[in-house]
Amino acid sequence: MNHHPLGRSGFEVSRVGLGGFFTSSHGPGFDETRAAVFAALDAGIDYIDTAPRYADSEEVLGKILREVGTPVVLSTKLGGRPDPFDPQDKAGLHRSFRESLRLLGRDYIDILFVHEPDRPMQFAWWTDPEAVYGPVIEVMDELKTAGLIRATGLGGTTCAEMAHCIRSDRFDAVLTAFNYSVLYREAAMEVIPDAASRGMGIVLASVLLQGGLGRVYPDILAHKPNWMAKARQAQFAELYRFVGECGIGLAEMGLRFGIGCPQMSTMLIGAKTAAHIRETVAATEKGPLPTDVTARLDRIAAMVPYRPFEEPMVLPLGRPGSYFGPGQANGGIG
Repeated sequence: MNHHPLGRSGFEVSRVGLGGFFTSSHGPGFDETRAAVFAALDAGIDYIDTAPRYADSEEVLGKILREVGTPVVLSTKLGGRPDPFDPQDKAGLHRSFRESLRLLGRDYIDILFVHEPDRPMQFAWWTDPEAVYGPVIEVMDELKTAGLIRATGLGGTTCAEMAHCIRSDRFDAVLTAFNYSVLYREAAMEVIPDAASRGMGIVLASVLLQGGLGRVYPDILAHKPNWMAKARQAQFAELYRFVGECGIGLAEMGLRFGIGCPQMSTMLIGAKTAAHIRETVAATEKGPLPTDVTARLDRIAAMVPYRPFEEPMVLPLGRPGSYFGPGQANGGIG
């Protein structure tokens, strides 16, 4: 497994990392999750990301990592704990961090991200949004000074707001999710170049959109989902046609596209089982996609360069009855 500097954080991490959303009660169970984590470690993956909001991921990983003797770069986040969560409560943020240490069985955290710093209707982190300043900045500075964290970061899912946070120059790394993939390129417009120009570590997450780009869903071509724009349906049809022509499976295509991003430090995979880990690592070890394949994907991505307003962040493909819409505009005001 190739390693790469995580920007100015001071860490070198495996080119592929393990995302912790499914190393939790969202996954297949403790024994299978433990096997998946050890399969990742055996493959040379030495960077793992988790968060308090990923169900019991911190607790599950803590139990597993207590068995591990080799070094692991570990990141977690501030946000969402306790419930109800107050991002303006410094004491509460410190308590949440200490709980992360306890659950993970660590004396310090390598990288601490602000979770969803870019969605003010979700977590109101900033007392001064223009300066990207709030109590969380003071907490992170205090933790860093005390040696309890080694680096700080931003972990979010928007593009313009995230880029604004990046330009504050307050953070060592950025985790961008759902916005860099074979079809979705918004992070390439500002987030990735702005972070790279500042020497920040860049972590790609959800390059397969939690399964939305993990396989072909032919039903969406015959019957357009109510949330899907006609232009997006046509784009998926073109992508599926190309997958059939080029002979590269959609999941492999997405993974190899992700690792081909020249500025990224590591790409998180959300595999649930040891078999998924091995399949994913095998795909990434083939290296970036050929240039002609990437050029064709660029043309397909350009068919819908921005996410339509009504499109959910997590595509409900393969999730019968599920729909995650945009919610109320302007918090329901007006």
